[in-house]
Amino acid sequence: MSLTGKQRADLRAEAHHLQPLVHVGHQGLTETVRQAIDDALRTRELVKLTIAKHAELSAKDAATELGVAVRAEVIQVIGRTVTLFRHNPEIKQRADGIPPWR
Repeated sequence: MSLTGKQRADLRAEAHHLQPLVHVGHQGLTETVRQAIDDALRTRELVKLTIAKHAELSAKDAATELGVAVRAEVIQVIGRTVTLFRHNPEIKQRADGIPPWR
C-alpha cells in the first residue's frame, strides 16, 4: 500500500495530537514490542511510538524495520518519535465519520 503525499500530510496532521502508545526500550525491537505495535495498529490504524535514547537502533532504522515487520507505512520520524499507519478494513467506521484513532 502506497500513500500519496497528500494522504501522508493529512495523517501527519492527525498524528500531531496523538500520545505515543508504545515505547521501545533499551532492549530494542523485541517480539513483544512488535506484537504491541501490531495490536495497536489493528485497533487504531494510526499509531505513534517513541524509541528510547539508549536503544540499539536509530529511530529511522527502527521505523523502517518496524514498518516491514508489521506491514505498515512509516508516516514520519521526528527525533525519537515514529508514526506508523496501517489501514484495517475490518474496523467499523463511526456514523459521524471520526477516524478510529481519535
